Amino acid sequence: MKKIWITGASSGIGKALAIKFANEGWQVAASARRENLLNEISELNKNISAFPLDVTDKEKCKEVFDEIKNKYQNIDICFFSTGTWDPKKEKDIDVEQIENVMKVNFFGTLNCIKAVEEYLKNKKYGHISIVSSVAGYRGLPNSTGYGASKAALNNLAESLYFDFGRHNVRVSLVSPGFIKTPMTDKNQFRMPFLKTPEFAANKIYSGLVNGSSFEIDFPKELTLILKLLKILPNRLYLYLIKKLTKLQKL
Repeated sequence: MKKIWITGASSGIGKALAIKFANEGWQVAASARRENLLNEISELNKNISAFPLDVTDKEKCKEVFDEIKNKYQNIDICFFSTGTWDPKKEKDIDVEQIENVMKVNFFGTLNCIKAVEEYLKNKKYGHISIVSSVAGYRGLPNSTGYGASKAALNNLAESLYFDFGRHNVRVSLVSPGFIKTPMTDKNQFRMPFLKTPEFAANKIYSGLVNGSSFEIDFPKELTLILKLLKILPNRLYLYLIKKLTKLQKL
């Protein structure tokens, strides 16, 4: 029986994916800060075990991964999806907010990757998957912290693709569009092509288990448009976004 470690598993995409893998017969190590929510998930499915974790605690990340190794012996996939976002604090430059977003989204993910680095490189087999966002493709209005943190994860994933690839370890990047989660519920604008966490979990499961691509992005109706915007020259991109958002300045 194969095993996966999932962070950010108490809600949203992480929770839906934990349930998806468990229903497919995998053993799931589920981590998040909210222990009560993890326990609710594990009580509903015998294939899910709770491993509470605050990913901003570097030493705790190592301790929890050691606990997971001791329980399961072998880990096939490490899926890191912890994230935070507060749109009300993104409209202006809130340095403390941005520091917190980077601490959770970027450094929290990095702490987890560091915790599994030696294990996977020595084993010379496995898979690290990093959840980013289409918001990381290019700069967007009112995204001074979140978009920057996701852009950093995109760059990190590309770098790690080469570094871990030399040890036969796969690295993949997950780029969701708008998924209905407690985090996106904070948004006060219309979210095009909004999908459910279950939709996201199905796409991710297929990409991780049946696919081999570096990037798993969805829904295609949105990501194809954003990928086109991604390759536009700066001048044209900035003009279009300015028009679309009806802003005077970006």
